[in-house]
Amino acid sequence: MGERTLAGRTALVTGAARGLGRAISQRLAGLGARVVLGDVDADALAEAVRSIQEQGGEAVSRLFDVADAGAVHSAFASIGRVGILVNNAGICPLTPLEQTGEAEWDRVLAVNLKGAFLCTQAAVAGLRAGGWGRVINIASAAGQIGGVAVGVHYAASKGGLLAMTKSFARLLAPYGVTVNAVAPGTAETDLTSSWSQTTLEALRAKIPLGRFIQPKEIGAVVAFLCSAEAAAITGATIDVNAGLFMR
Repeated sequence: MGERTLAGRTALVTGAARGLGRAISQRLAGLGARVVLGDVDADALAEAVRSIQEQGGEAVSRLFDVADAGAVHSAFASIGRVGILVNNAGICPLTPLEQTGEAEWDRVLAVNLKGAFLCTQAAVAGLRAGGWGRVINIASAAGQIGGVAVGVHYAASKGGLLAMTKSFARLLAPYGVTVNAVAPGTAETDLTSSWSQTTLEALRAKIPLGRFIQPKEIGAVVAFLCSAEAAAITGATIDVNAGLFMR
């Protein structure tokens, strides 16, 4: 499984059943972390855990909705102290502005933004007590430039996540805990595979490198942010977007 630089650490990755979350979980397990995969899809979650275990990694699952405060606190109570938290869970409807209803707006903000808040809040006591920790929020280029194909609610949730990253970074820095965001561009996942070819090609045409992001590339950046070499990086947003957004 590779060099075990995260041996002895417990990592929780939300939205871990597939896509970016699964790739991140695999990478952290490969570095020796005990990885807890959280999701709402029981079947896909079980398959993701089994895949990591077959590769020699340590992985367990927790079935919970990050937007449900009670479920979040129950999950954390059953896990114990978490040293690495990756807030990856998210939903991304492509509903046009005029057709976006209040219920859909609320659900997107609840999962993408409130969920990250609830999970980080639940992890704080353990992070402070441990004197070391890593919180990594998976944001999006949409939160920086506005949605190109995604809904306004998705872009708003990811913009909020970037701001919240800085707030938590300041609050937790005195305890040796870093908090950062990773902002991917369009990635090749189960989510985007359901998008129309017209939408995908229009997106690809806007990307300087002319390609989408691979989930393993996000896993690599998360792994770096968990490393000792990244100990001075906090409150930052790492762009992984093939040139779609340049600061």
